[in-house]
Amino acid sequence: MKLHRFILSLNLKKDLIISKDNELINQIKNVLRLKTGHFVILSDGFENEAKASIKSFSKNEIEFKIEERFENKDEPTKNIKLYCAILKKENFELVIQKATEIGVKAIIPIRSAHTVKQNIKLDRLNKIAKEASEQSGRSVIPDIYEPLSFAEALEDSKTNEANFIFDTDAKEKFYSDKNNIGIFIGPEGGWTEKEIGEAQKQNIKIVSLGKLTLRAETAAIVSSFIALN
Repeated sequence: MKLHRFILSLNLKKDLIISKDNELINQIKNVLRLKTGHFVILSDGFENEAKASIKSFSKNEIEFKIEERFENKDEPTKNIKLYCAILKKENFELVIQKATEIGVKAIIPIRSAHTVKQNIKLDRLNKIAKEASEQSGRSVIPDIYEPLSFAEALEDSKTNEANFIFDTDAKEKFYSDKNNIGIFIGPEGGWTEKEIGEAQKQNIKIVSLGKLTLRAETAAIVSSFIALN
């Protein structure tokens, strides 16, 4: 049976671990209805994990006993940064969830010329990413940046080995064998000619995902999967 996984800011080197995280206690006790003696997987967010048993409950804390320590070897070796224009709430949350499940290391919201929604709820997006990491078996939660302008995103991308911007008019299909990749996904209204030109000046490749026109959230998910596989 697959064990429930929890990513926590805890020192897994200790044999007994106490957490006073009320949200965690509620999830384990009232949502999942786990009992004393049940096993879970604990992760410290840095690929270190442990199989632990629930030793005791109280109203304000939960105690785990470490049974076995190991390293999570399922994290992707490629480092993918997804620069995605801010989309409508439910669409952007879908991108966060699925990009996390796929294995993206960082998600950078962008305010582009055609971006309609300008702000994000970072706390909610981080919660979605955490839950998606736990559900998918990851031990690392991707970094979600505060929104950047398109120019700031271009500057940030200079640290990547290769960068790609997706455009429906592009002739070249997306492919990369690099390990540190930046992927730029535009808003519902697409990129402006000026933005495409600015990307080209930085030697960012203009690429396509095929002949069909994909929704922005679909393009973000598909391109992330291709980049990692």
